[in-house]
Amino acid sequence: MTVRQPTPVGQTVGIKVPPTAVVIFGASGDLTHRKIIPAFYHLQKNGHLPDGMAIIGFARREQSEQQFREGLRQSLEDFSHTQPIDQSVWTALESHLYYHKGDLSNPEDYVALAERLRTLPEASAFRENHLFYLATAPNFFPVVAENLGKAGLHAREGVTGCRRLIVEKPFGTDLPSARSLNETLHKVFPERCIFRIDHYLGKENVQNLLYFRFGNSIFEPLWDRRYIDHVQITVAETQTIGSRGGYYDMAGASRDMLQNHLMQLFTLIAMEPPASLEAESIRDEKVKVLRSVPTPTSEEVLRNSVRAQYGPGILGGRTVRPYREEDRVSRRSLTETYVCLRLEIDNWRWSGVPFYLRTGKALSQQYTEICIVFHRPPCVLFAHSLKHIARNWLKIRIQPIEGIHLLFNTKVPAQPLIQEARMNFYYRRQDHYFPEAYERLLLDALIGESTLFTRSDEVEQAWRIVDAVQEAWKEEELDRLPLYAPGSMGPVEAEELLRREGRRWGDPPCEEEEQLLE
Repeated sequence: MTVRQPTPVGQTVGIKVPPTAVVIFGASGDLTHRKIIPAFYHLQKNGHLPDGMAIIGFARREQSEQQFREGLRQSLEDFSHTQPIDQSVWTALESHLYYHKGDLSNPEDYVALAERLRTLPEASAFRENHLFYLATAPNFFPVVAENLGKAGLHAREGVTGCRRLIVEKPFGTDLPSARSLNETLHKVFPERCIFRIDHYLGKENVQNLLYFRFGNSIFEPLWDRRYIDHVQITVAETQTIGSRGGYYDMAGASRDMLQNHLMQLFTLIAMEPPASLEAESIRDEKVKVLRSVPTPTSEEVLRNSVRAQYGPGILGGRTVRPYREEDRVSRRSLTETYVCLRLEIDNWRWSGVPFYLRTGKALSQQYTEICIVFHRPPCVLFAHSLKHIARNWLKIRIQPIEGIHLLFNTKVPAQPLIQEARMNFYYRRQDHYFPEAYERLLLDALIGESTLFTRSDEVEQAWRIVDAVQEAWKEEELDRLPLYAPGSMGPVEAEELLRREGRRWGDPPCEEEEQLLE
């Protein structure tokens, strides 16, 4: 198969990154070491970072600049997706890494940071181009933003450069908190300067959704209620909650995954064609999808959702405790580690087409995919040989083995029977470099390309839907949630949700897929 060089979403092609000072708040944390610094290393390695860049780590830990650099070097050894580390690339990046000891809650430390930025060796190059990365606990998001404003480091009139803010998820815990956070951030940074990061949008096959849909005349005419029976979106994880019990027991699968990752995939697969590939055109259409989802009543939520917890069992050869016995989890917890939700979009294209969104911990396989299931063809011609013809489906695999798969029906050789056949496309068979999600998203933020970031109204609309689900669940008088076995694909109730409408979940990836790539 011949594959032409793809064009990325957005406007990053051919645009040079301006010299910028990047300040990472929470620089001693896991995110900085696992994702952010490896992303900057690969940007440096691929020639995307200009001279005049400076990266400043801001944290409370007492350490020297050399200790900070050595710790980051070790993180590259542990977490970079390319090995071995190129020492010449690291040396070039290391010379622009700095450490600034500060307390996130102390306004004076931000004043000192502002002075540090003015006196760095690269200051004459980056001037007032600043990118502030909030790699902190969520409760510090408004604190950091307000203190940046007090120190004069916010985006304002008279600043000759660009000052931008990257905010990690979770963006609020419900609709009121998301609105409050938006209001706080907007006091110091306008919406165009706020980049709410969702790493799923940086994945190659997520970016490919727009090109696949709108760049192929054989698929887009079929992309509506006339031909599509239903859509399945799955984000399956094999990990348990691990050491995240304190956070997870307050969030659950609906807040941790449904409100952001699954809603992003949902909007991209259902959106109308945008007027252009510019950020606002794409984001406008994504918001329209969410606004077209009616706020479900409690009765609708309880009929169209499933929540459950993983119980005890064996997963990957090791014993798994039930969720309620995990560290820092309430022994009476009703927090879900699995959620399945049936949604409908009240517009012309999708009226009557159900979308099934599911995600869970401790499942049998780790994968993310969108499955478009088409209407079953009439069986009149083949009634003598079979009762049903398999539905055609189109699977877009986001991870781990990115690809596109099509199932269709064909004749069995030498017999008057029908069999299923598949056509498979695998991204990694192409001779292209695959950037990690954070690498792509950081590059976009540096040049101000916001297509792959979430806008404030999109966040709020997603919370509107998830809040309705949470409120309905609160009204249930339950002592415990249904349990599912670790290493399964979830509770039987999720299977029944589809079965009662004559549908079933698509099969997870088969082990043969990895062999196909060898």
